[in-house]
Amino acid sequence: MRQYESSHPWLTFSLDLRPAPAKLWMLLGECQSKCEHIAGVPLRPITAKQLHQLYLAKGVAATTAIEGNTLSEKQVLEHLKGRLHLPVSQDYLKQELDNVIAACNSILHQVVTKTLPPLNRNRIEELNRVVLDKLLVEEGVTPGQVRTYSVGVANYRGAPAEDCAYLLDRLCQWLNGHGFEAPPSQEIAYAILKSVISHLYLAWIHPFGDGNGRTARLIEFQILIASGVPAPAAHLLSNHYNQTRAEYYRQLDQASRSGGDVIPFILYAVTGFAEGLRSQLEVIRMQQWDIVWRNYIHESFRDQTSPGAERQRRLALDLSQKLEPVPFSKLTDISPRIAKAYANKTDTTLRRDLEKLLDMELIRKEKDGYLANKELILAFLPTKAEP
Repeated sequence: MRQYESSHPWLTFSLDLRPAPAKLWMLLGECQSKCEHIAGVPLRPITAKQLHQLYLAKGVAATTAIEGNTLSEKQVLEHLKGRLHLPVSQDYLKQELDNVIAACNSILHQVVTKTLPPLNRNRIEELNRVVLDKLLVEEGVTPGQVRTYSVGVANYRGAPAEDCAYLLDRLCQWLNGHGFEAPPSQEIAYAILKSVISHLYLAWIHPFGDGNGRTARLIEFQILIASGVPAPAAHLLSNHYNQTRAEYYRQLDQASRSGGDVIPFILYAVTGFAEGLRSQLEVIRMQQWDIVWRNYIHESFRDQTSPGAERQRRLALDLSQKLEPVPFSKLTDISPRIAKAYANKTDTTLRRDLEKLLDMELIRKEKDGYLANKELILAFLPTKAEP
């Protein structure tokens, strides 16, 4: 009998989802569907890059913030763009970011090149070594090596040190076993369950002297990416844990105190994942709306090649970038090309162009100015009852 069996009896390496509420299965189905939709939507290159950077920043910020890194999501995004400057005394904060970024990028590259290492103890140790690379750690902590002493977080004690290597091997054997083999077309749903369970068990085992949380979230990321979850979405669980940090710790604590009832933690995690997917889809919908609207403007001016028509088309397009009404006096300042187009024109010309666009219903006049009539496109959506 191993020591953990008496000190941590909730480490059973079994999962019985029969008592799970119907809501969990509905959320998993929604997550599977939304991940497939996000993965199948072509984005403009600039939008794809922005989406990837934004959610990489969210994921990295969340992964490190839970461990005490004080840099904001905005600062992480600036760092990804190479524009973050910090005092020398805070260089270690950037190093923490760089380690997680390097790990995420490496996992993505390995997935694309089909060289992703199998999920085993060596892989978990390797990722822990990466997250602690070039960082000052406490005496006795060796990056990438299972601890040989007792550790704790708040009131929780990690599994006995002498059992940690065994527990990691057992965890990987379980996660790679038949119980997590997905039926066809359900790979993502099963991967979400698998990733959440891996995170929970690594938090329970706490196999390393430092970097356990970051390592757990990277394993979670690897499992999701390998299943076909699009890269921006694979950061959503880490972001959810960070945004609801108090609830995250409460759920972790409750899962062990209950004797290993993992269903509430799974439901908490999957609920946050689904909410994050909805937000990502909203970003994608906004881009699609903009593309359809721009195409509609071009179609409205089809076969019109006069200088006036070209000027009006550009005015409609550039006004579409504004979220608030633009006063008449500011219209020629909305973009450099509009300023150039009206540089030698009178207000009469501008008013005439506006009247033409109003007649075409491409813009509308508000109390505070003029705004693109992008809502016109919504008329082309399928008819449905409003909630």
